[in-house]
Amino acid sequence: MALLEIENLNFRYLDSEREVIQDFSLSMEHGEVLVLAGPSGCGKSTLLRAINGLIPHMYQGEYKGRVVVDGMEVAKSEMRALAQKVGFLFQNPENQIFMFSVERDIAFGLENLGIPRQEIRERVDNAMRLLGITNLAKRAPHELSDGQKQRVALAGVLAMDPKLVILDEPTSLLDPLTARELVYAIGKINKEKGTSFIIVEHRLDLVVTVADRLAVMYEGKKIFDDRPEKVLLECDVEPYGVLVPAVTKLQRQLSRQGIPLPRRLLAPEELPVELGV
Repeated sequence: MALLEIENLNFRYLDSEREVIQDFSLSMEHGEVLVLAGPSGCGKSTLLRAINGLIPHMYQGEYKGRVVVDGMEVAKSEMRALAQKVGFLFQNPENQIFMFSVERDIAFGLENLGIPRQEIRERVDNAMRLLGITNLAKRAPHELSDGQKQRVALAGVLAMDPKLVILDEPTSLLDPLTARELVYAIGKINKEKGTSFIIVEHRLDLVVTVADRLAVMYEGKKIFDDRPEKVLLECDVEPYGVLVPAVTKLQRQLSRQGIPLPRRLLAPEELPVELGV
């Protein structure tokens, strides 16, 4: 059984004259990392809300189609149950961090579910280990850098042990180095735990190296959905508001000049080895 099944989803907000999501279908397997790209206003945030249950439970409108997560139909399930299947990391970690210490913040969701104390301790410790923040356990969140706060927020999501984690532009507040460290951590978690991720991100060069698939949305519709290298190198994505990574543009130019590279490249850090620089 697929982890996520979206079947012919259509959605229009009550105060909107048009459908924000139109005939959208997508299937995602357990353990996959999917990057979702597209211009602002194309419906990405609405799609994420439909996956984690905010639509139709919190945001009302005209809803057609089905969204099923790990066998649970979203529209017919309680938010409490969905929260244990789908985790959500916001752009700004300040929206998710509010306790007086890092470890208490990570434990907050588990305590609300009534998880036994020993299990909470084990889950919190494991989440901190995965994200390399064990040394921050006793620190107050307001003392942390933006990158550290983002890791703490993600640890709180992972401690809930969801099957699917949604990341809504997780690097938007981070400098390039810190952003790459976060993406590396996401790739590590995916390999070690088998957690699936949906990542909404404009800076594709940061995230495509850990992605199994790249889907492009435009005006509420799915335009492309395939392996990242196939979408970026073989599909004309620019008209749909997607910024092609510089390394992909370079590869296209070299190919037109009859200088094919040994394999398809997705990120700048892959260039030195391949080109012998």
